[in-house]
Parts: sequence; C-alpha cells; structure tokens
Amino acid sequence: MASLETIIACPVCAGTSFSPFLSCKDYLVSDKTFAIQSCDQCGFRMTNPRPDAASIGQYYKSDAYISHNDSGGGIIDTVYKGVRSYTLRSKLALINSLAKRPGNLLDVGCGTGSFLETCQATGWTISGMEPDDDARRIASEKLKTPIAERLTDVSANKYDVITLWHVLEHIADLESTITRFHQLLSDSGSLLIAVPNSDSYDAKVFGQYWAAYDVPRHLHHFTPTTIKPLFAKNGFTLMAQKPMPFDAFYISMLSTRYQIGRTDYVKSFLTGLASNRQARRTGDWSSLIYIFQKA
Repeated sequence: MASLETIIACPVCAGTSFSPFLSCKDYLVSDKTFAIQSCDQCGFRMTNPRPDAASIGQYYKSDAYISHNDSGGGIIDTVYKGVRSYTLRSKLALINSLAKRPGNLLDVGCGTGSFLETCQATGWTISGMEPDDDARRIASEKLKTPIAERLTDVSANKYDVITLWHVLEHIADLESTITRFHQLLSDSGSLLIAVPNSDSYDAKVFGQYWAAYDVPRHLHHFTPTTIKPLFAKNGFTLMAQKPMPFDAFYISMLSTRYQIGRTDYVKSFLTGLASNRQARRTGDWSSLIYIFQKA
C-alpha cells in the first residue's frame, strides 16, 4: 500500500491555503483517484496529497510508460515514436541556436537516452541523469557512458545547456532541484524546461480526463503564470518560451481513450487543431519549452 504525503506550503509562493481544482484517476497503473489542488495565493497546481518518495516508484511500473522503454506497440506509441524522430531534430536545432558551438550538455530525466544520442552524434559532450534503473541501463549501453541516478551524482562541471523534457513535473523537491541547476549551469548557459500547460485549450476540453495531468506521476501542474515566479525566486530569468504543437494531438489521443475507453482519432485531431489555433493567439500551447538563464 502506497504511503501518501501532504504538501502544506506552496513551492512557488509559500502559501498555505489550497482549494480543490480537480480529481483525476490514474489510468496507467493503479486506477486510484488523486486530488489536484490550487494555491489560493498564486494559483499553482499540485497533486496533493501524493505518494511519498518510498512509494512513487510503483506508479511507473507499466510497459506503457514509453519514456522508460524503447519497445512497445499500438498506434499511439507508433505515432509518438514517429513524431519523436522529428522533435529530436527540432530540440537539437533549438540548443544549437542557443549555443555558439557544441559544448557540455546535461539531460535530466534522460530516459533511454534518445536525445543524448542525437546530441552526441553532432559533437556535444553529453551527461545524463535518470532515476529509473531499466531506462538508465539502456541509456548507458546505448551511449557508452555512465548515467547518473540522482542529480547530486552529476559531475559538477559547468554545463552550457541543461535540458528537462517533460521531467520537472515529476520532481518532488522543486526548490533544491532548481538550486542545483543554478550551481551546474554556466553563467552564459541555458536551462530548457519542457512541461505540459494545464491552462491549454485541450486541458480545458478534457478536464479530469486530460492525459497530461498523469496523476500521481505528475506532482506539479505548471502554467506560464506560475512557472516564471518559481524560477525567478531561485535565480533565473525567463528568456523565451517555445511551443510544442504536436503535444496537443498526442495528449488528445490519450485523453479520448481515458474519457470513452477507446481512442477517438477524429476528436483528437480536431481538439489538437483547435488547441493550437487558440494557442497562436493566447500563448497557451498544450506543452511549452521555457528557456531560462541565470539572473
């Protein structure tokens, strides 16, 4: 039986008063329902209560958890992997646009190492961190280099780029983690954080069925309004934010499966299309990449 812990202070503003936001089911592993609360002071959303550090691992034990394996079938997984090859090139182009030349790169939550492999092949000196034993083993074998299990184990080199691709929402202790990024990043380096946006159009359409809530693995649920002050108070300035337009379609496919028990491809496509169309006006894309530098 999982042990739960309750967060009593908001990690963004230290507020101690919370209101119910949504109750969501864990469709991937446990079928249990978890509460998402919203801070009354700043609006930050978090899964609360949540599994503690000793219990959270059991909620990742699924072959469907695609970032931790290189196999898997089904149309949605096939689409994910097809799009991934394109997005890997896009991510590489983005970091190359931020750095004058390939340098030291750290990918936190690197999974099976696909992004690091792409960077390594183009001259970047790579380092990775991945807590999942199986994914870390696959990445180490693929990259022919050791992968750290914890952020505290990462070499204290100064990194030109640090990336987290849909990872920050899984991290329990935000403040100490962001402080560690500040220590590891070079003074002119860039920190790239990609996370779902719970203020997006598709999040509002699907509500409790929105797949990117992914409770209880997603401990925090970011928006452009709440992520900026979180990093500002820990010594970072937001330089830019970039859309991840494919996420609206992929997340919508998963969300329809949760909502009606099967994937509705027509609704998924139309919802993704509408979400991206609205995001061009509002900036609230389904997922966003935030680019931070040291203040």
